[in-house]
Amino acid sequence: MTARARASAPWRDGWFDAGRRCASPNFGPRPEGVAIELVLIHSISLPPGEYGGDGVERLFTNRLDWDAHPYYRQICGLEVSAHFLIRRDGELLQFVSCDARAWHAGASVWRGRSECNDFSIGIELEGLEGDVFEAPQYVALAGLIGALRRHYPVAAVTGHEQVAPGRKNDPGAGFDWARLRNSLQAAAPDFPEVLVEPR
Repeated sequence: MTARARASAPWRDGWFDAGRRCASPNFGPRPEGVAIELVLIHSISLPPGEYGGDGVERLFTNRLDWDAHPYYRQICGLEVSAHFLIRRDGELLQFVSCDARAWHAGASVWRGRSECNDFSIGIELEGLEGDVFEAPQYVALAGLIGALRRHYPVAAVTGHEQVAPGRKNDPGAGFDWARLRNSLQAAAPDFPEVLVEPR
């Protein structure tokens, strides 16, 4: 599916038709009256640095076999989710309705506001913090952000590392913020500034 088709696909109760739906039980209601203002970018791979498997999908849907890899014992029992995952080839998966509160940011602060999960959309990129990401991921990410911007009052885009400095380092130094910014300007000239705050 092209970026244009992905961006123009309709929404249904917070579900984006362009993504493969993999419903997670790890979510809750957003606080009443709180607008979705932030897109928060993360990176994840399970096991770390290994791509193409179903570890992330299993983690977000509480089906991960904790004994399948030594690393999994470090995260045993973890119940987390994000709204979206973008695989290395650009495939888009959605785990939580954007109208609901996914469990992705943890302890976090953006522009003096804590509890970023309340007012953000979490997008995971299949990757390792500090490593580079693939061209299809940037295409899919720009298309998704454009679609989110047209459907929700998104005011900014930033990384997990910017809202949880010292605790999180993703998406990391390998993520090309300039490339994303340029893609967004081309696809949606009215898109607000992408926040890239100094560390």
